[in-house]
Amino acid sequence: MEIVEGIHRADEASGNMAHSNIYVLVNGDELVVVDTGTPGNAKKIVEYIQKIGHQPSEVSTIVLTHYHMDHSGSAKDLKELTGAKVAASAEDAEYITGQKPYPKPKNLLMRAASSLIKVTPVQVDLSLKDGDTIGNLTVIHTPGHTPGSIALLDAQRKALFAGDTLRFDGSKVTGAPEQFTWDEVKEKESIQKISALDFDVMLPGHGEFLKGNASTAVKELAKSMK
Repeated sequence: MEIVEGIHRADEASGNMAHSNIYVLVNGDELVVVDTGTPGNAKKIVEYIQKIGHQPSEVSTIVLTHYHMDHSGSAKDLKELTGAKVAASAEDAEYITGQKPYPKPKNLLMRAASSLIKVTPVQVDLSLKDGDTIGNLTVIHTPGHTPGSIALLDAQRKALFAGDTLRFDGSKVTGAPEQFTWDEVKEKESIQKISALDFDVMLPGHGEFLKGNASTAVKELAKSMK
């Protein structure tokens, strides 16, 4: 579905239990994919790109907001299908490339699930840091959920891709669940950082998107954390 002009949420493969949000940005004849979901989603993403009148070869960059398998799991396959470059923060790149093993999740259920789902490592072509730009997206370093979590601000469309730093359940904005968070103190600091930005649309890694002065809701969440 198209959320705002030029920003789409792609369909996931059937049976995907993670319910991760996969976004496709259309900037003329150049496409950017933000997160790829768990393994098995690459063909579904390509099908969506074709459904909206574009070709896989138009994808220039696959941006991963963090290394978790429910966001980076299809990056390798999608890279092979599109020829796109993979971009991620320097802090999370070592997990994405397989140089470091994934840390064990705090949650026992997720720990069991992660032992069953194998993610194929992928080369990270672009190492991102705070303030970098990819097309019309500005990288915001938001450590906490993982060491190298990032958000992406599309100032032109006033939209924020929040990764897993923020969620919206249809009624309120929250941070990531504690059991999935690497460092809760840094997570709160990152939410304070995001609260200083101006955006109308919040596009989280899970849950619903929030349209209409979304930054006000994040500011309220940040105040409640002080």
